[in-house]
Amino acid sequence: MNKQTATRNLDEIITKVEGARLRISEHHIVKIIGISKYSTTQDIETLYNAGQRAFGENKVQDLKDKMIELEELPIEWHFVGTLQKNKINNLIDLNPTLVHSLDSLDLALELNKKLEAKNKKLSALLQINSAYEDSKSGVLPEAAIEVYKQILESCPNINLKGIMSIGAHTEDEKLIKESFKTTKKIYDELIPFGAKYCSMGMSSDFELAIACGSNMIRVGSTLFKD
Repeated sequence: MNKQTATRNLDEIITKVEGARLRISEHHIVKIIGISKYSTTQDIETLYNAGQRAFGENKVQDLKDKMIELEELPIEWHFVGTLQKNKINNLIDLNPTLVHSLDSLDLALELNKKLEAKNKKLSALLQINSAYEDSKSGVLPEAAIEVYKQILESCPNINLKGIMSIGAHTEDEKLIKESFKTTKKIYDELIPFGAKYCSMGMSSDFELAIACGSNMIRVGSTLFKD
């Protein structure tokens, strides 16, 4: 991907994000995370030079490799994939800006235990399975607020920053919208408990997600297209 393509892709996304957020409020800020899991470090660097600063990886090893290769750039790295317990220590050592995929109280307790042992802290989002889909990780909506509060109380080394969800896997826009609205309603209830990010929306549905109140989107294919 050349500089011209990267700039065009980024400009197109920013234009769409601006349109969607301004329909809510001029004060509604949306953060863009570039999902680089299928991309090369060269493409990440090109997009960085075009103005994109935050990138997310799905696998701990890929995150490590790309962080090392691009260590000269002050990139804001996010971890967005499913976190396996045997990879927790490796992820802690990488110290990403934000972990998007804390999908259970059990995982949070394990992460907190490992963080305590290393005397470190890590920022994370609680993942919610708002679409009630077996293929997705995350706590169910009716348990989300309770689990969030339990993590706040029992995991002092985790800085909970909000919640994340993936829109319903369907062509039916109404169902996707419903899953986003479910997440947003939970987020609103968690704002008094320090929730800052409502991360929802990917390349195919981020405008709809923003319309439903998302303030952080995760875009890969639209950002990295040739």
